Amino acid sequence: MPAYNAASTLERTVADIPAGSVDEIVLVDDCSSDNTVEVARQLGLTIIQHERNTGYGGNQKTCYRYAMEAGADYVVMIHPDYQYDSRVIPVAVELIRLGICDVILGSRIRTRAETLEGGMPLYKYIANRFLTIIENIALGQNLGDFHSGFRAYSRAVLESVPFEKNSDDFVFDSQFLAQSVRFGFKISDIPVPVRYFEEASSINFKRSAQYGLLTLNVMLQYWLHRLGIWKSELFKEKQPQLID
Repeated sequence: MPAYNAASTLERTVADIPAGSVDEIVLVDDCSSDNTVEVARQLGLTIIQHERNTGYGGNQKTCYRYAMEAGADYVVMIHPDYQYDSRVIPVAVELIRLGICDVILGSRIRTRAETLEGGMPLYKYIANRFLTIIENIALGQNLGDFHSGFRAYSRAVLESVPFEKNSDDFVFDSQFLAQSVRFGFKISDIPVPVRYFEEASSINFKRSAQYGLLTLNVMLQYWLHRLGIWKSELFKEKQPQLID
């Protein structure tokens, strides 16, 4: 769980995780100004505290580094803001365990009416639909929601994708999915009920617009790399580490 000021929603998010479906719940706190860490401690979570704010992408990098070092076979990333229904975690993991997929996203867009009634702002819905269509075409996928805060990965994905080279900001997610396609991993999604309310985190219109432009740039980089016109570091294989 990449967390920033999630004290008011963290307990509800954790409470919905089915008992026995996960081995460890890790919260990486990105210098919250509220009592997120205290709540996480009361819930018995594994806590990693950043000494400085690293951004959303930087937070995920810490999450995945820890998961790899801990020997995790499957990793689920879910925002601790109670937007996404954590009851579906075992469903996502089972699809990966069976070898059906390598990456599972939680799609908020089952129907337009359901999504808007759930509270997604209209401008976010329109932007999501536009970007998702472009990304599906660019990456050859058929996903319902490229911009979900619920994601599950196999260990092989984290071992192969050079996520350390990604942005520390929100476009980290778009880069990660483009990298997953580049390295041949199977991506799919499952419907995940979503909730929008005052305490749930959300980026403003300006940040959303910047994110959209950066996502389109990632698609351009992907194709330039694929065509051999310009090689991007994002899509180069990880170099093996030498051990003395």
